[in-house]
Amino acid sequence: MVSRVALVELNKDVRAAFNEALKLIGNVDELNTAERSVVIKVGVFNHKGPRVNYPTVSVVGAIVDSFNRAPQIYLAESDNYKGTGSERLQVWKTLFTDRVIPFNLSEDINTREVEMANEKMRFSHILFKPYVFVSTHALRKYDKGTILKNLFGLLPDRKKARFHKKLVSVLLDAYEAIGGIDLAVIDATRTYSGPAATKSLDTNVIVVGRDAVAVETVGATLVGLKPEKMPVIQEAVNRDLGEGNIEKIEILGSSIESLEERFRNL
Repeated sequence: MVSRVALVELNKDVRAAFNEALKLIGNVDELNTAERSVVIKVGVFNHKGPRVNYPTVSVVGAIVDSFNRAPQIYLAESDNYKGTGSERLQVWKTLFTDRVIPFNLSEDINTREVEMANEKMRFSHILFKPYVFVSTHALRKYDKGTILKNLFGLLPDRKKARFHKKLVSVLLDAYEAIGGIDLAVIDATRTYSGPAATKSLDTNVIVVGRDAVAVETVGATLVGLKPEKMPVIQEAVNRDLGEGNIEKIEILGSSIESLEERFRNL
């Protein structure tokens, strides 16, 4: 089956743009049910200071609204050395309701043992099926990835540095352990250069798809990276987790070529 990825320009009505993206890829009706709660893993490394890169409230709100049948929606993050998951989730506090709940993955006592790069650890129960798992992050020009790199935040440890030397294995072991990503959303409202966000540009695009590897590949291509030279994408392809060849991905909505100028100066 051909992987379909929607590339949609954002306007003042972010929810309409996101709904257009869902329609282009074939919607998410089988994910949006009264029987399945949803976990939205938001990527937020640092919520303080001038160099912050994480999904906007508008885009996360649009994702939340698209799952209008789900009994509960968890906005999830774990602890890191910049702060607790609960502290960093306050970025999206205006979205919190009785149904939309902030969830610190590091504090869950209901866990399941998994093996990551030959090390055993315990993952929160909400990361496993039947929960629907959504990964969303701001777009970065970063060879370690965006959507797949976001899975690093599933690890409950506050000090994750010991895993950096085996990062690709950790990320893809996590992907396989939880049964994959059901919906991947790259928020390129603003795009950042590198993990430290030393440079950024307004780009006003979202990238949405069911194949997270294909979404990662499209995002990487947008910012001028070569997916065939990115270890995390190539190892994902080797594990048969998704499509990493940009020529084999059906890109719907805007074309990469029509948007190249927005990303040229990163």
